[in-house]
Amino acid sequence: MTATVHNIHERVLPVSAARVGRLLDRVGADDDPLWPSPAWVPVRFDRPLAVGADGGHGPVRYHVTAYQPGHRAELTFHPRTGLTGTHTLEVEERDAHSCVLRHRLVARPTGGMRLLWPALVRVCHDTVIEHLLDNAERAVTGTVERPVRYPWRARLAVGLESVRVKAVPMPTSTLLPGAIDRPDLADAFALRVPPGTTTDPQDWADAIFRNPPRAVVALLRLRNRLVTPFGIERGDESAFDTIARTDREVLLGTDAGHLDFRAGVLVEPDADGTTVTVSTLAATRSRAGRAYLAVVRLVHPLVVRAMLRHAGLTTVAPWRSTTTDQRSSARRA
Repeated sequence: MTATVHNIHERVLPVSAARVGRLLDRVGADDDPLWPSPAWVPVRFDRPLAVGADGGHGPVRYHVTAYQPGHRAELTFHPRTGLTGTHTLEVEERDAHSCVLRHRLVARPTGGMRLLWPALVRVCHDTVIEHLLDNAERAVTGTVERPVRYPWRARLAVGLESVRVKAVPMPTSTLLPGAIDRPDLADAFALRVPPGTTTDPQDWADAIFRNPPRAVVALLRLRNRLVTPFGIERGDESAFDTIARTDREVLLGTDAGHLDFRAGVLVEPDADGTTVTVSTLAATRSRAGRAYLAVVRLVHPLVVRAMLRHAGLTTVAPWRSTTTDQRSSARRA
């Protein structure tokens, strides 16, 4: 029989229990100050936090079985989650000026969770809860003394859960259609990210085209070395200059001797997250351009996917912000 897991995380906070209790009462709300989103899918319930409220985060489902406003919320796992038991968030007063925020999980893994818990879920759980405690500390003190470090398995989970890229039809946006007549290349790829991520299309355009992954940078350098003998212009950052923009879309591109290029970055937020779509149009202008595009067409989908995924991971990656906190703490010390 699988042993019951007893997993406890706690943080002493230098403020009253009442103040921290007000943070606890907002768990699952749109302005939840504790849950570490957008890196992790937000906690959502079918009603305000109260006994009987049903919900969870992503595939982890539970319902509220006990609730003392400002003090304690007990959540019981649904059987299909693979955990039989509860996890509880509670505030314990130490004195008038300090308290303990504690998360306690007492559950027995069942089915596939008996393997998943030690292999992946435990490290993700520990990372999420420590990040939650960081958020509480930051909310009441303005900083975090020792931010959580994300181990590689938690980083992998963030990437799989929060950053997914897929091919989609060309969007009927306001800027891209008609930007190039009779394109020889037209495609679109979309990324879905959780709520809380930036919805400024220029932020996304900069993240995608101004900060590509290292492999793409190396590929672009190789491209510049190879194309010069064929009369094709070397590429630089001006190829991704912003031509036009609206509140939800940015149009980038350039006209070169061998082809004309346009890219649209469309950002569409909704209640459950944000969809970022990168659309590409290209039209050749010479024989060299047609030969060039025939080669580029083979790697273009891989490059766009890699750039969009990297931008998404960079935008939601919590280990980047914690590194900043650590540097700030070191400077203060």
